[in-house]
Amino acid sequence: MAKKKVAIPTAKLTGSEQDLLTQMENGYQLETDSLGGNPVLRRLKDNEMLRPPDANASTVKALEQRGLIRPGRSRDLLTIVWRLNRTAKQS
Repeated sequence: MAKKKVAIPTAKLTGSEQDLLTQMENGYQLETDSLGGNPVLRRLKDNEMLRPPDANASTVKALEQRGLIRPGRSRDLLTIVWRLNRTAKQS
């Protein structure tokens, strides 16, 4: 079965929030430290890492509060892996 993409209401998102969500939909996973800071995008296919220049802890927190991402499990105890919330409410 093919994965369904989440339709994200882009009118209320900032540019950095839109960029993060687009990258996450295109095969990257968002990782932060345990406090939500220092966001890094990692491509699962080849383990390539990107540091989004305009994203910070408040960007990640805003996406979480809007219900667009949720924390997942990580092998490292000090790292949070963020997942797209497939049940995001559309407005």
